[in-house]
Amino acid sequence: MKGLRTAAIYGVLVALALALGLAVNQTPPRSTVPSVDNPGPQGLRALYLYLQESGAQVSAPREAFGEAGPPSSVRTLVVAAPAGRAVSETEAEALRAWVSGGGTLVYLVSRESKGKQPHLDDWLQVSSGPMLSPSSEGLPEGEKDLTGTTARVWVPVGAARGLERFRVSLDRGLVVERPEAVPLAGTKGAAVVWRVPVGLGEVYVLAGVDLAENRRLELLDNLRFWDALAARGPIAFDEYHHGVGPRPEPPSARALWVFVAQGLVVGLLYAVSRGTRFGPPRPLVVEKHRSALEYVRSLGWLARRSKVERELVPELARQLRRRMHERLGIPLTLPEDEAARALEHTCGLPAADYLAVREDLSRTLDQRDIRPGDYARLARQYARIEEIITGRAATDPRAQ
Repeated sequence: MKGLRTAAIYGVLVALALALGLAVNQTPPRSTVPSVDNPGPQGLRALYLYLQESGAQVSAPREAFGEAGPPSSVRTLVVAAPAGRAVSETEAEALRAWVSGGGTLVYLVSRESKGKQPHLDDWLQVSSGPMLSPSSEGLPEGEKDLTGTTARVWVPVGAARGLERFRVSLDRGLVVERPEAVPLAGTKGAAVVWRVPVGLGEVYVLAGVDLAENRRLELLDNLRFWDALAARGPIAFDEYHHGVGPRPEPPSARALWVFVAQGLVVGLLYAVSRGTRFGPPRPLVVEKHRSALEYVRSLGWLARRSKVERELVPELARQLRRRMHERLGIPLTLPEDEAARALEHTCGLPAADYLAVREDLSRTLDQRDIRPGDYARLARQYARIEEIITGRAATDPRAQ
C-alpha cells in the first residue's frame, strides 16, 4: 500500500512538471522582420555580426532621420524593407540631400504591399517587375535552394565591380523608371539590382532583402557585395522604421511564479503524504544490524570451510607460460623440457629446478583432494619463478 501511494505521488508530480514545462516553453514564431536583431532566416543578424567581426564600422540607429538626414559620419545607409513606420516626406527629402552630397543609400524594396514606402518609391520611381526565371547556376554541388534563383551581374560597376552572380528569391523583380538608372543584375529581362546616380552619391535599389538575409548571405557573391560597401566607410542599418526593437525576452517574473507554484504543489503533496494517518501510530520498530566484526568472522569461517578448486592448480602453469612468452618470447607450444632449457638460457634458472616445480604440480593434480597447503606451496614456487623472469629476484627459486 505504501509503495502504491508513493508511485501515485511521483506520477502526479511528473505530470504537473510536464504540464508547467509545456505551458512555459512555448516556441515563439519566427520573425519575418528584416532587422539586425532577427537571427531567423529572414533577418539580417548574420550580416550585421559579420561586418562587426570583419572590423567594419557598423551601427544600427533607432531614431528618425529628421530634416538633418543620416549622421555625416555614415558613408552607407541600408534601409531594409521597413514596414513598421513609413518614411516621411521630410525624411525622404533629407535622404535625397544626403545622397547628393556623396552618401550611398541601399534601398531594399519590400515585395509585400504593407511594406511599400510611397515617398521613397515616388522619388526613385520604383515599381514591381516581372517574375524571375528559375536557375541553379553557380550553386555548389549538394546545395539546395528550392525557393531561390541565380541572378547574373550584367554591369559590374560600383559595389558590383568584380562580381558575377547573386542568389535571390524566386519572386518578382523590380523596375526603376528614372532615366539615369542602370540595371546591374537580373535574369532574362527581370532586374533585381539597380544603380541610380544622384549628385555625388548613388542609390542601390534591390528587389527584396534577398542579398542580406541570413539564409542566403553566404551563397554566390551576396556577401562580397556587402564587403564592397563596407570598404567605403561606416555603414548603418536603419532600425527605426521597422517599428520594433529587439525581441523581448520572457519576463523573469513568469518563470519565478512557475517555480514557486511547483514548490507549493510539491510541499502540499509531501504534507498530505506524510501527515495523513489511517489509524493510531504504531511503536517504532528498532532494527538491530550486524556489526562489521561479525561479517569478518563469517568470511573467515567461509574461507576455512572452502576447498581448493582443481582448476586453480593448472592455471598456475598456464599463467607462468604466458608470462614466459610475453617477457622472454618462449612460445606457448614449446614442450616443457625445451621451455626449461630456454628459460635457463635467458634467465640462468636451472632447467632441473623448473622441471622439479612442474613435477610437483603434476603430483599434486594426481591427488584425490588438493589441500590448501599444497596449493599455497605451488603458488609460492611459481611466484618465485615469475619474480626471476621479471628480474625482481635471484636465479635460485629455493632461496627465501
